[in-house]
Amino acid sequence: MIRKIVKYGDPVLEQEGAEVKDFGSEELRAFVADMFDSMYAAKGVGLAAPQVGVSRKITVIDISGGSKEEGIPPQEKIVLINPRIIVKEGRQVGEEGCLSIPGFREQVKRAKKVVVRAQNVDGEWFERTGEDLLARAIQHEIDHLNGILFITHVSPLKRDLIKRKIKKMIKAGEWE
Repeated sequence: MIRKIVKYGDPVLEQEGAEVKDFGSEELRAFVADMFDSMYAAKGVGLAAPQVGVSRKITVIDISGGSKEEGIPPQEKIVLINPRIIVKEGRQVGEEGCLSIPGFREQVKRAKKVVVRAQNVDGEWFERTGEDLLARAIQHEIDHLNGILFITHVSPLKRDLIKRKIKKMIKAGEWE
């Protein structure tokens, strides 16, 4: 099932999600499947539970975007529940956007390599290393679980400009 992605201005996006304690249920598996469906439908590479209005520490990532085109890495569905970044190395600067802030993209500084510790849908702990785009996606999505949006990482001037443009769009009925 494709879920509606909430947009900037919805309070759920700026609050920390609740830890997941109920693992292995059909409900959790169905929710994760819905998140992948919703992410692919929106042509994203990552989606956090707060972005579909659910304040829980669950995120899904597939940097292929579900693509099966030649030259694009095969689909790799990553599910991170209650994730924590335990190692950050290096620096990268790259353009980021967000499904909850459509139409806006900015340069953001992130670690080049990260190691994340998380649980899977059965509650088993694992560690995963990500570099480059995967590292960026992991950091972006974990920020969502902590109520942090990518615009927090841009200059105050750029952030203010984005917020003002969104306010104008809301007034004009163009931001739903």
